Amino acid sequence: MKGLKILIMILAIGVALYEQVSEEKNIYIMIIAIVVFMYGMMQLSAKTPSKNQDKEEDDVE
Repeated sequence: MKGLKILIMILAIGVALYEQVSEEKNIYIMIIAIVVFMYGMMQLSAKTPSKNQDKEEDDVE
C-alpha cells in the first residue's frame, strides 16, 4: 500500500512538472496534481513517530 501511494505521488509530480513546461498550461491539472501529492505526503508522514514522543511521556508523569 505504501508503495502504491509513493507511485501515485511520483506520477502526480510528473504531471505537474509536465504541465509547467508545456505551451498551454492547464492550472486545474497542476492544482489537482499538487493536492494529490500533498495528501500523499500527509498520509505517509502520519505514521512517522514524533522525535519528542519520549519527552511528552515524561511530562505526563
